[in-house]
Amino acid sequence: MKIVYKLSLCLFLSMLSFSCKKWIDVQPTDRLGEDQLFISKEGYMKALNGVYVEMANNALYGKEMTAGAMDVLAQYYYMTLTTHSYYEYTTFVYTSERTKKTFDNAWRKSYELIANCNVIIEKCGDAPGRTLPQPYYGIIKGEALALRAFLHLDMLRLFGPIYTEDNKTRPAIPYISKTGFEIAPMLSSEEVMQHVTDDLKSALSLMEDTDPIRTEGVRHGSNPAGSNDLYYRQYRLNFYAAKALLARAYLWQANKSEALAQAQELLSEIQSSDRTVFPYVTFANATHAERPDRVFSTEVMFSLYDNDRLKMYSSLFDVNLQAGSKLSFNGGGTDESRVKNLYDDDNDYRRRIWQIVSSGTVTALTNLKYQDVTDAPGRYMIPLIRQSEVLLIAAECSPDLASGIVYLNKVRASRNAVSLNPATETALKTAITNEFRKEMIGEGQQFFYYKRNAMQTIPSHSSLAGTKTMVLNNYVVPLPDSEISQRN
Repeated sequence: MKIVYKLSLCLFLSMLSFSCKKWIDVQPTDRLGEDQLFISKEGYMKALNGVYVEMANNALYGKEMTAGAMDVLAQYYYMTLTTHSYYEYTTFVYTSERTKKTFDNAWRKSYELIANCNVIIEKCGDAPGRTLPQPYYGIIKGEALALRAFLHLDMLRLFGPIYTEDNKTRPAIPYISKTGFEIAPMLSSEEVMQHVTDDLKSALSLMEDTDPIRTEGVRHGSNPAGSNDLYYRQYRLNFYAAKALLARAYLWQANKSEALAQAQELLSEIQSSDRTVFPYVTFANATHAERPDRVFSTEVMFSLYDNDRLKMYSSLFDVNLQAGSKLSFNGGGTDESRVKNLYDDDNDYRRRIWQIVSSGTVTALTNLKYQDVTDAPGRYMIPLIRQSEVLLIAAECSPDLASGIVYLNKVRASRNAVSLNPATETALKTAITNEFRKEMIGEGQQFFYYKRNAMQTIPSHSSLAGTKTMVLNNYVVPLPDSEISQRN
């Protein structure tokens, strides 16, 4: 891929309100401006904050890579109207102009941000110094490395093949690890994953003794002494989130022993007898009549901060949307069959995101997970890594049935759902799949779960409670035309 690196420079203001300007197409002759940025730790923070802000772009995690295109691919929604704006996604028509544009935009934006990360990483150098002392050196470089791994992993999971012994050596995507303008070679999935895990290990080493989340928690509140640079750690790809991401990466490679080791090490630290870093959502917050915590914000390990999240909700789920635009469990009516099929316990907190809503002119079952509620916990969160995923990784990778069930039921207990006792490994895997589906709605992870497991029976977009046969090739989104054309 030919890299033209861009920097989106954004400042965290008090309470994480953003003021943002873009610095577009930085050419070699413009290095003076770049050098003026990286003359203080504040400049480094601006550059890094810019990456986080741009990740919330609609082309990425502000819409399409979470609640939009990715969740439609995962067959969450009932959709029979052929003119629906997402119908070509739910039917895997990757050759249409609409789908091609969406995935091309995701590709372009991801690699732009990867290029930004590379500039930051190179400017950090190999050791802390006067301009960038500790803990800023370790945190900034560590987060940039972790973000580079995060973005590459998602591009591989989307555009690469199902990871198998036969497929892992086939060319997949480029892994860009330096600045420049040359066309990077296409690497195999195996090579890409080696870079991903190497970057994450380096990130963990850098943040191990510098990230305040390990000693002081998430610091969800303004710094009474001044700068918020090292506060609000849930909105950064922090040490714990990077470790969870490493577990996710190992599981993508079907390396269950390493995935389990990372998950268990992480859980032993964040859920110890004397310290809980990401406490489970409380009954009071999950069921609050006026300000419910629908994203279970205290459990989120890494999220983006998007004070425009309402726009995503308004464009995808609002009760007043036309049938050809709204993502719905029933096509726009009040039928709850799909809800009842997904949630086996009526007391499950997660079920509460689905409500019959009336606007006065329209009454319909509506997904309220990202509805804007003033003063609600997690009001501006877009979760990307959460604690329950780590528990489900541990459940899936446990060497024996009993251990797996323990992890499974920790998730269910935290959701006010009754415990299960699967009798076989197959039954446990089915239960894990069901829990993952309930946990990740709106977060863009379910399609990747199906793909990793090469699942051939998945929910159907065309029936309220049925399934359909998945063609395995449909798990692989074709590389964008823009990428293919420059390699011919």
